[in-house]
Amino acid sequence: HHFSKEFSSASSTTTVGTITSRVTRNGDVIMEKDLLNHEDLAGDRGMIDDIFDETYREKEGPKPPMRYVWRNIILMSLLHLGAIFALMLIPSAKIQTLAWAVLCFLVSALGITAGSHRLWSHRSYKATLPLRIFLTIANSMAFQNDIYEWVRDHRVHHKFSETDADPHNAMRGFFFSHIGWLLVRKHPDVIEKGQKLDLSDIKADKVVMFQRRYYKPSVVLLCFTLPTVVPWYFWDESIIISFFIPAILRYTIGLNATWLVNSAAHMFGNRPYDQNINPRENPLVSLGALGEGFHNYHHTFPYDYSTSEFGWRFNLTTAFIDLMCLLGLASDRKKVSKEVILARKMRTGDGSHKSG
Repeated sequence: HHFSKEFSSASSTTTVGTITSRVTRNGDVIMEKDLLNHEDLAGDRGMIDDIFDETYREKEGPKPPMRYVWRNIILMSLLHLGAIFALMLIPSAKIQTLAWAVLCFLVSALGITAGSHRLWSHRSYKATLPLRIFLTIANSMAFQNDIYEWVRDHRVHHKFSETDADPHNAMRGFFFSHIGWLLVRKHPDVIEKGQKLDLSDIKADKVVMFQRRYYKPSVVLLCFTLPTVVPWYFWDESIIISFFIPAILRYTIGLNATWLVNSAAHMFGNRPYDQNINPRENPLVSLGALGEGFHNYHHTFPYDYSTSEFGWRFNLTTAFIDLMCLLGLASDRKKVSKEVILARKMRTGDGSHKSG
């Protein structure tokens, strides 16, 4: 194997890519397929529940009726109205307050991207206790359900992507996959499949289970109180501006940046790795979601710690994880080898990688 320079230098990076060559004879036609050995990788991570399940079939007959969750509809409406009000306050805010809001956005986003997504949902790298504590604090600041619940929903999303068992099934349209899925009761298949997932690795993580136990107070403190109190206390910002910009506006933008991965990145963009699935490469979504918009890649290789083959490009989360490895706080990054990526592009891609 010839690895490209950037990976051979990262000694702690596990380069993944056991290629099994399957030769099938169709008459005289010999098709050679490069298949990743998912089982080897899964064993390496101790899980397979984020790899697509080809055997699932949706139930016959009419779909269950949609049941609205009025509490969520009202709260989400109020939140977005508050965010619009916050936009009008920006000209009156101190520059420190805007900088603080950006910092809160970055920290809380990492709690999702590096935390509940790449570390806990996909086990794509290993994190030491101090890093897990930091990511859990950041995750509570992001307020997108506790890590345990986020991981369960996300693994179900990968395993049953774009079916009735996918919590934010993009086949149900942009609005549903963006925010609508949080405003209605879950499809029975989502609940049923979610209960069957193996979440033993998550249950065994004391930090995650501690967050779950004290989730509500942690959110009040970290998502709303801390972002508000800092500007008001340290540089005399008005309490209204302190609450509406670093707390409400920052929280709303963080939610929508994450949701765009479920909506826009399942609808707009090309599919260089696998044209048979909906998720797409969307650099704009990556910019907002700190690197999570390379979504065709991510659904093709869910165990890659970078969710992309391009390293730090539009991918602040990868830079963060690499920095943590440099500091000795993280290790064992899972990476797909260049050969396997290329073989996959040739086999199932839409051909767009040639022009790109």
